[in-house]
Amino acid sequence: MDRRRRVRRRLAGALASAALFAGAAVLSPSLALAQPPVDSGSNEESPPAVDPVHPMHAAISHVENVGDRLLRVSVVSPAMGRVVDVQVLVPADRGTPRPTLYMLDGRSAAPDVNNWAVKGGALNFFADKYVNVVFTLGGPASYYTDWLHADPKLGTNRWETFLTRELPPLLDARFEGNGMNGLTGVSMGAEAAMMLAVRHPDLYRAIGAHSGCYAMSSDFGQAQARAVIGTFGGDPDNMFGPSDNPQWAEHDVVNHAEALRGKAIYLSSGSGIPGEHDGPGNPDARSAILFGGPLEAGADMCTRQLSDRLGQLGIPAVVDRRLTGTHSWPYWADELPRSWQTLADGLGIG
Repeated sequence: MDRRRRVRRRLAGALASAALFAGAAVLSPSLALAQPPVDSGSNEESPPAVDPVHPMHAAISHVENVGDRLLRVSVVSPAMGRVVDVQVLVPADRGTPRPTLYMLDGRSAAPDVNNWAVKGGALNFFADKYVNVVFTLGGPASYYTDWLHADPKLGTNRWETFLTRELPPLLDARFEGNGMNGLTGVSMGAEAAMMLAVRHPDLYRAIGAHSGCYAMSSDFGQAQARAVIGTFGGDPDNMFGPSDNPQWAEHDVVNHAEALRGKAIYLSSGSGIPGEHDGPGNPDARSAILFGGPLEAGADMCTRQLSDRLGQLGIPAVVDRRLTGTHSWPYWADELPRSWQTLADGLGIG
């Protein structure tokens, strides 16, 4: 065990060093919108208690128009102990219940925008789709999971409870959801999407995951997660505990891949070799090549690992492992339309 801890520390140190040098480009789905660490000012030692029996007293407190069919929805979350905002894109023509697709951001997740909307082309792409689209806001370096303890820098993170128990019934009731849900995410959000799906298999029918890592309890998987959290000043032990805590294994998608049976699954990654979007016309090309290249090569290894495991279990998945491409938004924007048919079929609107 000591050897494994030393390996994890070395891996985490290497990844964290790369992240610090790369700045906004590293371990982030946005090369332009990286945010500084969140200082919640919280000194609490554990997150607010969540009643495991009685219904949540979550409620929508405010809805604001922020664009054409795009709404900012404020939700009182008992799990998070605060008001949590999301953005909801509704179809132009409404009247019958429809599915909901949740879009998870990456490491730098900002409180006011979701990079799927501003860099991923989601607003234009879903303009003619009959589906509610929910964009998470905030949650940097959180993995959209329930942390064991509140963090002095990252605050209280009970995203799993918020996204799976509190939010869906509220949005379905307010925006004519039909109870069919899908998830898609990039980088940190890709791993989060898969974790939520394996832990709540009855809630989600379709999952898209782009450039993520999925073996949370492996040496590499835990090291990259610790590095992501560390770049925002968080303490990784506050998420799942020390390296030998069973929570790391319980959130390992590869180990629990059987729970994905029956889902529509789309996986993608690039090789890390510079591709069509890494030329002189891209102002972020240098960072994408120097830092996003190695990161994407690691994500490609992780994608292959999960793809192989699904194949061993006989679970179908559409897998797009590109011959080129770095860890950057132009490639993920390309993957949105490529993944849609798989997600739409899973949601019953193909």
